[in-house]
Amino acid sequence: MRLPRGVPFLAAVLTAVSLTGPSPTAAAAADTGAHCARKERVRVPGAAVQRSACLADLTTTGLAGTPYTDLADQAGLTASGTRTPSGVPGIQVDGYFPDSSRFNATHGWRHDAQFVLRLPDHWNGGLVVTGAPGTRKQYATDKAISDRVLAQGYAYAATDKGNSGTDFYRDGKRPGDAVAEWNARTTQLTRAARQTAARRYGHAPLRTYIAGISNGGYLTRWQLENHPELYDGGVDWEGALWAEDGPGLLTSLPATVARTLGTARDEDLYAVGFARGSEFLWPYHEKAYWGVTQKIYRAEFDPAYDPHCPGPTAGSSAEEILAPCPSDATYDYATRPASVHRAVARVALTGRIGKPLITLHGDLDALLPQAADSDVYARMVDVSGRGRLHRYYTVRGGTHVDGLYDTYPDRLRPILPCFRSAFDVLTGWVERGTRPPADHTVGEPSDGDVLNSCALTGPATTRR
Repeated sequence: MRLPRGVPFLAAVLTAVSLTGPSPTAAAAADTGAHCARKERVRVPGAAVQRSACLADLTTTGLAGTPYTDLADQAGLTASGTRTPSGVPGIQVDGYFPDSSRFNATHGWRHDAQFVLRLPDHWNGGLVVTGAPGTRKQYATDKAISDRVLAQGYAYAATDKGNSGTDFYRDGKRPGDAVAEWNARTTQLTRAARQTAARRYGHAPLRTYIAGISNGGYLTRWQLENHPELYDGGVDWEGALWAEDGPGLLTSLPATVARTLGTARDEDLYAVGFARGSEFLWPYHEKAYWGVTQKIYRAEFDPAYDPHCPGPTAGSSAEEILAPCPSDATYDYATRPASVHRAVARVALTGRIGKPLITLHGDLDALLPQAADSDVYARMVDVSGRGRLHRYYTVRGGTHVDGLYDTYPDRLRPILPCFRSAFDVLTGWVERGTRPPADHTVGEPSDGDVLNSCALTGPATTRR
């Protein structure tokens, strides 16, 4: 089966606009003078290696074809017609923190815990932090997140989460270690980026936000639950849900493996949360996502279930990597040993966020079905008594990666424009006390430009 146009094979394996003015914090930003002023002061605390460069444009427009970004790692995350800003001069710092694993070969380093930090000349006093979605690396969200926030004046920092690629589950000594490292590396980078910005601009960031896609959305949730002191708020774009007793990937994906092997019906997928109306996306996900995702995350938390599949590697060829483990068709997370549930509990979410959070999720997500993910997380936030800090918007026609819009423009809608609007709503909420819209399903923009506009206050249906 051919993969749909617009979503290259690499994206399948690895994952998983009008500009507004600068933030109000711009008035308090330091006057740093000339282009790349104080470059000699830029030192990232704790980094084992760092390389700084003074660049004329920190966006993907200026960096394409250079060692300072990786367009292949961004493949499939955004729709091809998306408008992105450019022309943001400043300093870029690439480097890595001490680590024992070697999955990330970017820059020829073959060293994990890599990061990128971008410091624009014209700073608004803010910082945006993210972690890579899926099993991608630090440049994955350059087009989806970095370009726009840089143009608004924010400094930007991204991490590869400490391990990457489809063999990430080999990192660590016990089940759950690799995912636990994702959280630790995000915290580490946030603290280091705040100190680095202070050295560059003369004072620490006045506002720090966290945002992310998929696994990056999970990181956003976890950080606001466990380290709210580091952030002022966050935007969670379809974050993965990990809960000790489910639901989550390990409760929804086994049915998809069974369907791939011909032992499950469509009703079995509906029963675990997949949306009616998303069926046209299933053949692609069957070939590109379902089998590989189930087997590598099950290997991370429950390696004893089938030690021979995937074994020490998810595969050495595309066919091997994408192929499901037949044993996963009957995987039943609920009946697995307590040790497996404890491994998930180490990284589980609670809903106890300590700072404002906006969640976005597409109603046609065919990898992390909304009913088994963000719907559940919203209830967790409410039960924890933190509902006043949370807003939850469903994007009608949205799916897990915006690149699929290029194949199905008559059925899908990119989520990126709504993410940009959500970020603006978040900053207004935090910095000006502007109350965000109530939870609802987002309607199409009045101008019909679903590629580049999304009004979160437009025609909508209230969710709860």
